[in-house]
Amino acid sequence: MARTAARSSRNRVARKAQSSATRGGSGKKPIDLYYWPTPNGWKITIMLEECALAYTMIPVDISKGDQFRPGFLAISPNNRIPAIVDHDGPGSKPISIFESGAILQYLARKIEKFYPQDEPGRVEVDQWLFWQMANLGPKAGEANHFRHYAPEKLPYAIERFTNEMNRLYGVMDKRLQDREFLARRYSIADIACIGWASRAERHGHDLSRFP
Repeated sequence: MARTAARSSRNRVARKAQSSATRGGSGKKPIDLYYWPTPNGWKITIMLEECALAYTMIPVDISKGDQFRPGFLAISPNNRIPAIVDHDGPGSKPISIFESGAILQYLARKIEKFYPQDEPGRVEVDQWLFWQMANLGPKAGEANHFRHYAPEKLPYAIERFTNEMNRLYGVMDKRLQDREFLARRYSIADIACIGWASRAERHGHDLSRFP
């Protein structure tokens, strides 16, 4: 059930994001979102929509090398999307943030939602957020690369990362057997995983194994 909801949520937010360059309208200057439609990019559009925060989408076409432009590198020195500039940051001063996990944590603290206030609850969310950042995302990225973009098909690499993804989906499925969300409540840990899980078929996985 959680995985079906994940696909629906990601598709709904993607449609919204494509329909307008600027979303929301709180009266304050919108957050600048440097974005391209990838699982890491979707994390932040989903979070901004869930938080009802106004944002302006600034496309960074990674297929054309936009991520290497000096203006973007000044915000995201690792030349990766997403990144944000919050013009109403701490002390009402602008702040720029790169890395999707750091952005999720920042936005959750900003609006005090989707991230528990108590330390045990926050640790529970953090461990699954970092699990996604260190495992699910990177391994899915490698599976996708060797399956679709590598200049030559390398059966060993395809099998290695496909098997690792099967293991990781098994870890997630076991966690969700007796609960709806990865932590006690819907949180940034779930938001971090939505985009990757919704692309499982492209990475060579059939999630019907995990009802």
